[in-house]
Amino acid sequence: MESVNALITLGKSYLENGSFHEALESFEQAVSLDQNNPDLWNFMGVTLRSLGRYDEAVDCFNKSLKIDPRDKDSS
Repeated sequence: MESVNALITLGKSYLENGSFHEALESFEQAVSLDQNNPDLWNFMGVTLRSLGRYDEAVDCFNKSLKIDPRDKDSS
């Protein structure tokens, strides 16, 4: 799972810098390795929302909540 964590860290860095396409690419790679991480789905949702892809963002937020209904960080 270390590579997943590296991809998440990279994606978060891109997200913070406003490089949304690069962030999404990192999060998509990470989710292909770990589909049961609610935080990862939430990061993808935030990134997609930033790109104006609202329907896809809502799907990601819903996946995050389905994995962990108590996930309070899900936007």
